[in-house]
Amino acid sequence: MSEVEGTVQGHRDGHGFVVVEGGEADIYLAPQEMRAVLHRDRVRVRIVRYDRKGRPEGRVLEILERRRAPIIGRLLLENGVWIVAPEDKRYGQDILIPKNATAKAEAGQVVAVELTEPPSLHSQPVGRITEVLGDIDDPGMEIEIAVRKYEVPHRFSPETLAQTGKLPDRVRAVDMKQRINLTDVPLVTIDGEDARDFDDAVYCEPAKVGRRKGWRLVVAIADVSHYVKPGDPLDDDAYERATSVYFPRRVIPMLPEKLSNGLCSLNPEQNRLSMVCDMLVDVTGEVAAYQFYPAVICSHARLTYTEVAAVLSNTRGPEAQRRADLVPHLLHLHEVYRVLLKQRGTRGAIDFETTETQIVCDDNGRIEKIVPRVRTEAHRLIEEAMLAANVCAADFIQAARHPSLYRVHEGPTPEKRVALQAYLRSLGLNLSVSDEPKPAELQALAQQTRDRPDAAQIHAMLLRSMQQAIYTPINSGHFGLAYDAYTHFTSPIRRYPDLLVHRVIKAILGKRKYALVVKSSIPGAAQPLRRRPGGATAKPMPRMEGIAPRDLEVWEAAGAHCSANERRADEASRDVEAWLKCKFMRDRLGEEYSGTVSAATSFGLFVQLDELYVEGLVHITELGGEYFRYDEVRQELRGERTGVRYAVGVRIRVQVSRVDLDGRRIDFRLVRDPLAPALPPAAPAGKGGRERAPARAQDELQSVTEADRAVRRAASRERDRTNSARPSRKAAKRTAKSAGKTATKNSAAKRRR
Repeated sequence: MSEVEGTVQGHRDGHGFVVVEGGEADIYLAPQEMRAVLHRDRVRVRIVRYDRKGRPEGRVLEILERRRAPIIGRLLLENGVWIVAPEDKRYGQDILIPKNATAKAEAGQVVAVELTEPPSLHSQPVGRITEVLGDIDDPGMEIEIAVRKYEVPHRFSPETLAQTGKLPDRVRAVDMKQRINLTDVPLVTIDGEDARDFDDAVYCEPAKVGRRKGWRLVVAIADVSHYVKPGDPLDDDAYERATSVYFPRRVIPMLPEKLSNGLCSLNPEQNRLSMVCDMLVDVTGEVAAYQFYPAVICSHARLTYTEVAAVLSNTRGPEAQRRADLVPHLLHLHEVYRVLLKQRGTRGAIDFETTETQIVCDDNGRIEKIVPRVRTEAHRLIEEAMLAANVCAADFIQAARHPSLYRVHEGPTPEKRVALQAYLRSLGLNLSVSDEPKPAELQALAQQTRDRPDAAQIHAMLLRSMQQAIYTPINSGHFGLAYDAYTHFTSPIRRYPDLLVHRVIKAILGKRKYALVVKSSIPGAAQPLRRRPGGATAKPMPRMEGIAPRDLEVWEAAGAHCSANERRADEASRDVEAWLKCKFMRDRLGEEYSGTVSAATSFGLFVQLDELYVEGLVHITELGGEYFRYDEVRQELRGERTGVRYAVGVRIRVQVSRVDLDGRRIDFRLVRDPLAPALPPAAPAGKGGRERAPARAQDELQSVTEADRAVRRAASRERDRTNSARPSRKAAKRTAKSAGKTATKNSAAKRRR
């Protein structure tokens, strides 16, 4: 049997998988094999057998690298023995803590543990407490847990802080040399009310494009690259983070506050260095010409989306009177936005109607309410301006044949395309998807079905058919936005790929090459592609004209690092939101709500509550006494006796039955009318049915939709339910090396409950 290397991914049930690089199938590890390894260890395994479906099962031969990051958990005292139960259940084993290694932490507190002895086949891991975070109910504790659980860097190095302290407090005369002075141009920033850093400013005026009417659209972006130089401690920390992480009431920034909220933030009435994309847009919405150049700007106002929307809706209202000098420029921005939006439709870009939600917290960090985030014309105006600048950046770099990172979003895989085709046929719709679908096809499907009662279900399936957007030097276009080339240029304060794009553009303007160096020595940084026996790379690099294979490989490593850290940030944010929602719903046990099915699985329904925008699971056992068959093609559960159907978009009423804070799980119970003998066939929701919002804006269209995540969460929940009905296979006594005591897995589990 073959031998492979990979990273262990534990599972809360006790088994695990070895994730192999290069897209190969994950290798299953039985619970016995997981006893000597931990989640995220790097191992070499031998494939010993294949199951009936051809899935490999492995045996651990060698542990190549132990994960050294601290483990976060709750300190418990069981039968006189101190143990830490990891917050991340994928670790699968409690950690023994000697009496002299508790750091004076108290039972029940959240702590960080450093392993002093790894696990083996015959003993548990042993560790010492390195940090006491506090009590589980302390305000903000969920964020403290998440940043450590997902290994989000949250402290800047002393070298970075020292370098930041030496930066000037304002833009100096020497910094303005060889820059275009645009301080007299009335650029403005338009952001949300709670925004603290402003990395983009816009301005628009009428202009001739040839002999026809057009507009000059100026997008000025903070010039972070002037202050953050390759090889500096600031750059090392920024690369390690790769992105800012946003939580309710708190942000873990990519750059220190002196830069993110000061020197690099386009604050009003302050001179700031910027990189400008200066465009000419014609009446069809096409960018007829553009140029990039470094500039000095001075934002004339800090506007909010609400304020701009009010001005655009009523040019004689109080908001417009307060900003009378800016109203003409805002109207020009609105004009260019309308032609850009029209061009989006001509291009066939995908634009599904969704509802994005916002968590409103109280002073203690607990959810006060969850409200829909209203997208106004002002939001869309800024979005279209940023898209235009991003496309120009990609075109500029591609024309220069310089390696860089593109934002790539590929279309449906063959498997997802076949599933979508089967689903549309199952509905009896006279609609189809070609073998090589274009964005316009999916957008046309969305438009043609938007008035159907099951529109939410159809749109959810369209979203799930698409892949995840990534950063890569191999330009494959952006499927969702229907662009041949697309990159990220407009947010260098909070995204490292944007900073790299700025450096590349500057290098091209200076007629030189930007040589990227991957910082593989940084903990958590992306490593160069590992080579397998025989010298083949895990992912062969295609040849690109004018770009050396080695350059391509380095950029690919940087793209993989940035993509992985983006996913890490999303997971950490979702974990905090899930914790807050569980805490929010714990006070509502027994209450009834109306909701909409957001995902159907073989073991139940995920339902999003209309009033609260919270999602939970109705297990299949809560649907009644009859047998329900899962139709994978139609994505629905159907009762064999009554014919009742539950699919995405169906409206039902549920009761909150259980909240598991540790597992981030909310369970619902289906509410029945006691006078009704049986449920009639369920009717899908009409136009009023709310749909789960994507994780980010349209320029970040992802295939990892809420429905996909719901299915994965549901699978874990179902396994938990099954396992809870079985005797524990881990009830064997464990040896407490330092304390000489014994503790059992079952007693620890009982104490945690």
